[in-house]
Amino acid sequence: MDSRALLRKEREALCDTLTELGPEAPTLCRGWTTADLAAHLMVREREPLAAAGILLPGPFAELNHRRMEAAKASGYERVIAWLRGGPHGLWTLRPMVAVNVLEYFVHHEDARRANGMAPRPADPELDAALWRLLRASGNRQLRKLRGFGVVAQAPDGRSAVLRKGFPEARIAGGPGEVLLYLTGRKEAARVELDGSEMAVTALSNAPLRA
Repeated sequence: MDSRALLRKEREALCDTLTELGPEAPTLCRGWTTADLAAHLMVREREPLAAAGILLPGPFAELNHRRMEAAKASGYERVIAWLRGGPHGLWTLRPMVAVNVLEYFVHHEDARRANGMAPRPADPELDAALWRLLRASGNRQLRKLRGFGVVAQAPDGRSAVLRKGFPEARIAGGPGEVLLYLTGRKEAARVELDGSEMAVTALSNAPLRA
């Protein structure tokens, strides 16, 4: 399955979950309901200037907040219908499609796990894509972890050095679980940490975020 087909599959699954949960359900994103989460995804893809406020403070962040509120005011079902029809614009380019697979997987789990849903069964195609994203983005996610190395260990025995350094910590779990951990969903991620006690402590305390 190519990345576009995989993204369509994950978008549909997320939209189904959001529909099932309704607009007022909690998510793992602090202070956000499912309506906030859906609005975030819509603004992120539809309004590039407002989307800059996801990362930039001040006027950009204020614009992002206003556009999310406007999206929510337009109706939860309308936002979900729009999401089912995407992606749009630059997000249709192949490199951006791969990034969106991670975005939709993580936010899907934000909605699911905040509402008591267990991890989904392993999906070889999704796991393969997430493993590639993990190898590509792991070092960036761990950029604040200075002086220690981190190795990811998949259930099938594969390993990848996410950050070079010594001593090392090992984070074991499915690629999606490791990505959830590295994007700040530490309590929800089903992973095991071992290796150097110092490195494990540093990893456990590292300020990881999306």
